[in-house]
Amino acid sequence: MISRFLLEKLEGHILWFAAVIMMLAVLVPLFNLVVPAEHPLHVPSYIVGLLGKYLCYAMLALALDLVWGYCGILSLGHGAFFALGGYAMGMYLMRQIGDRGVYAHPVLPDFMVFLNWQELPWFWYGFDQFWFTALMILAVPGLLAFVFGYLAFRSRVTGVYLSIITQAMTYALLLAFFRNDMGFGGNNGLTDFKDILGFPLQADETRAALFAATAVFLAISLVACSFVVRSKLGKVMLAVRDAESRTRFIGYRVEHVKLFAFILSAMIAGIAGTLYVPQVGIINPGEFAPANSIEVVIWTAVGGRGTLIGPIIGAVLVNGGKSYFTAAFPDLWLFALGGLFIIVTLFLPKGIVGLMEQLRHSLARRIPQKQSIATPEAAE
Repeated sequence: MISRFLLEKLEGHILWFAAVIMMLAVLVPLFNLVVPAEHPLHVPSYIVGLLGKYLCYAMLALALDLVWGYCGILSLGHGAFFALGGYAMGMYLMRQIGDRGVYAHPVLPDFMVFLNWQELPWFWYGFDQFWFTALMILAVPGLLAFVFGYLAFRSRVTGVYLSIITQAMTYALLLAFFRNDMGFGGNNGLTDFKDILGFPLQADETRAALFAATAVFLAISLVACSFVVRSKLGKVMLAVRDAESRTRFIGYRVEHVKLFAFILSAMIAGIAGTLYVPQVGIINPGEFAPANSIEVVIWTAVGGRGTLIGPIIGAVLVNGGKSYFTAAFPDLWLFALGGLFIIVTLFLPKGIVGLMEQLRHSLARRIPQKQSIATPEAAE
C-alpha cells in the first residue's frame, strides 16, 4: 500500500533518481573503505569529501528550485540559509573540542579566549548537545525565512524587487558575521574541528559516513519536494508562478502558499549547510557572499529549473567543472561560468534536463512517422 501511494504521488523518474542517489550512498563508501587502494575501483578519501561537497551544493540548488522553479520566487539570498545551517553545525563542533583547543579552555572556543571573552555568550548555550543543534538547524533558517517571507509576501513584493531584497538580506548577514563582537569568529569563522558525535572527523570511516548521510538526505529532500509539487498545493504553487493575480482573484491566499514554499526551501538549504561544514572543515562569513547565492541560480538554470532533478545535475556538473578549471585554467573560470550562464539563458532556457526532454519527444514523434511510412510498403 505504501509503494502504491508513493507511485501515485511521485513521478517515476524521481523515484529512480532517488534510488540512484541511495546507491551512491552505499557504493562510494564501500569502494573507499573496502576496496584496496591499488584497485582501479578504489575511491580515494579526498574524492569522497569532494563528492560530498557537491551533493551538499545539489541539495542547496534543489531548495532554490522549489521556490524559483515552482513558485516563481527568484531568491538571490539562499546562501544565507545555507550558511546559517553551517554555523549551527560549526557551533556544535566547536563545543565538542573542549580543552583540546590551542588555549585548552574547557568551555570557551579558542577565538573567544584570543579575543578576551570572559564567558560563553547566551546564544551558544545548548550547542554542546546534538539534539539541540539539530533543532536549531531547522529552526534558525526556518524562522528567518518566516519573518522575511511574511513581511515581503504580505507587502506583495515580487519580481526583481524581491530578488534585490533577498540579496540585501544575505549581504547584511555577511557584514554582521564579519564582526568579532558578534561571537561567531569574525572573518576567520569557525574551524579546527575535532570530532562529531564522538567520531574523529579526519578518519576515513567518518568521512564516508558523512558522504552517505549527505546522499540520504539529498534523496529524502528530492522525494519530499516531488511530493509537494505533485500535490494539490503544488498545483497552486504553479498557478502562483504563472498567474499570481488570477490565483489571488479566485480566492487563494497566495502569500501563504509562497511562505510555505519559502520556509521549506530554507530548511532544506540549512540541512545542506549543516552537512557541508564537517566535510570541508570550516565555516566563515564568506558563505554569506551574494556571489555564492548567484552561483546557485546558475546551477539551477544550467540543470533546468522546475524539474527538481535538473538542479542536482547542474550543481554537480558546474562544480565538477569548477574544480577542474580552477586548477587547470584559474584565470578563465569566471569567464567560462559567465559564458555558460549566457548560453543557457539564450539557447537552453529549460536547461540540460529540458533539452533531454525535447530530444526524447522529438525522437518519439519520428519513430511513429517512420512506422507509418513503412506500413504501406510492407502491405504492397
